[in-house]
Amino acid sequence: MQERFGEALLKAGRIDKAQLKQALQHQKEQGGRLGEALVSLGFLSEGDLIEFLSKHFGVPALDLTNMEVDESVINIIPADIARKYTVLPVSKAGAKVTLAMSDPSNVFAMDDIKFMTGYQVQPVLASDVAIRASIDKFYGSTHAVELKKVMDDLTEDVESDLELLEEDEDLDLASLEEESETAPVVKLVNLILTDAIKRGASDIHIEPYEKEFRVRYRIDGLLYEVMRPPLKLREAITSRAKIMSKLDIAEKRLPQDGRIKIRTRIGGKAKSLDYRVSVLPTLFGEKIVMRLLDQDNLMLDLTRLGFEQESLRSFEQAILKPYGMVLVTGPTGSGKTNTLYSALSRVNTPEVNIMTAEDPVEFNLPGINQVQMKEQIGLNFASTLRSFLRQDPNIILVGEIRDFETAEVAIKAAMTGHLVLSTLHTNDAPSSISRLMNMGIEPFLVATSVHMVVAQRLVRRVCSFCKEPVEMPVAALVNVGFNEREARGLKLFRGRGCDRCNNTGYKGRVGLYEVMPVDDDLREMILSGASSYELRQRAMEGGMLTLRHSGLHKIREGVTSIEEVVRETVA
Repeated sequence: MQERFGEALLKAGRIDKAQLKQALQHQKEQGGRLGEALVSLGFLSEGDLIEFLSKHFGVPALDLTNMEVDESVINIIPADIARKYTVLPVSKAGAKVTLAMSDPSNVFAMDDIKFMTGYQVQPVLASDVAIRASIDKFYGSTHAVELKKVMDDLTEDVESDLELLEEDEDLDLASLEEESETAPVVKLVNLILTDAIKRGASDIHIEPYEKEFRVRYRIDGLLYEVMRPPLKLREAITSRAKIMSKLDIAEKRLPQDGRIKIRTRIGGKAKSLDYRVSVLPTLFGEKIVMRLLDQDNLMLDLTRLGFEQESLRSFEQAILKPYGMVLVTGPTGSGKTNTLYSALSRVNTPEVNIMTAEDPVEFNLPGINQVQMKEQIGLNFASTLRSFLRQDPNIILVGEIRDFETAEVAIKAAMTGHLVLSTLHTNDAPSSISRLMNMGIEPFLVATSVHMVVAQRLVRRVCSFCKEPVEMPVAALVNVGFNEREARGLKLFRGRGCDRCNNTGYKGRVGLYEVMPVDDDLREMILSGASSYELRQRAMEGGMLTLRHSGLHKIREGVTSIEEVVRETVA
């Protein structure tokens, strides 16, 4: 059937042979239907697919977005059957029920439902995503159902008079450990961990307050509250997370760092999950933040990170040089690690020896020697770098330059025939030069060793499934940075909000890059003690795109919105 459907799309000129071949391969690897693969790869929009399917099967299409369905109709089909076949009853008339289906050719589903309910089935077409969202809406989401069951179990299993231990009281460790190992607490923590990856979260925040206890996920850079477990379970949940992270549950006064590694099945596929865990004592208990390190989401293709063409060419030239220093700068969570890992992936060949000093090592990269810092035993960036120089390296990655000692060793390495990649925390690329000199590095060392500085930010992508044109006043566009002539003809887009993007209008993120090669003119200015502002002006005269200009380029391409660019950059 899939091949016949693909041939029909080819015949109608909706796709070409290469796209069909790629979609069939994607379907073979990922499962699902051919139409889903075509939408996922961007060869068809969801609307175009539904329109074509409607004509192909001769079945009317139905928009479920704002549809309300009577409870008596929903009760015709049990929730498990609706989920099994991805169908939704939308109306009934006499002995006939109208059934929203994503695959109207599924006669087995129709026969099964007809036999089970006694109703004749009249199929109508709706998207797979819309049906699943409506099933969650009318039957209750699988997450909500599972959470409710866990909460019910917790209410039954945990006594309501559970006594919370204060800081100055003796800890009953046996009792605390026993509470954390009760089945409902284990289920709840497991649910939090696995649900985060289903929702595409990068971080989990478990936060205790005086009168409430909440769990939030960071999705595409913003935090969303997902649940509020009972306050009396604070200690049990915290202890469970600490036990999984191999941390000391008796130590509640000091911050602790750990790691959780678990294996589970998500969507029928076995998946290894890795979480970096930070526990911090706060006024009303320990706040836990878990960063999800998902190898499957690690993008190591430099061409897909968001570099403009000229900026990418300059960056590749810098990382392919035999020696010198390349710095990537930006705030925490701006994607610096991903950019550096992508750079290492680009230069990782059997002919070179690559060594990294990281705190922590976030992802395991084959063919690269990665060292985890351990400050408590004296294994810091500076001492590790000195050891690297005795290991015959070609390329060295330093996780972060934090102090004079690390900066000094890194710069000496860059001047003695090694390519050094590292990160700094500054607002833009020119500020990194001043930052190094403020650490105590001599201007002539900075000028001769640093070959490039890259500043970056992450902005959310407009959801490709619900993208629509939007009007904006010319004056507002001019204020952002466009010239008046361009502003009048500019096409802007925003996400309307759909099931794919959790009604936010955004799905995924893309990088904004400010790439500053240190040429001879900039070296002269560094040696003469030029300010960050002067370096910035000279770099822009030489063709450097600022973060704001990179953002304007993404707006022109319809990748992101003005709101996102203004939120992350300054003019």
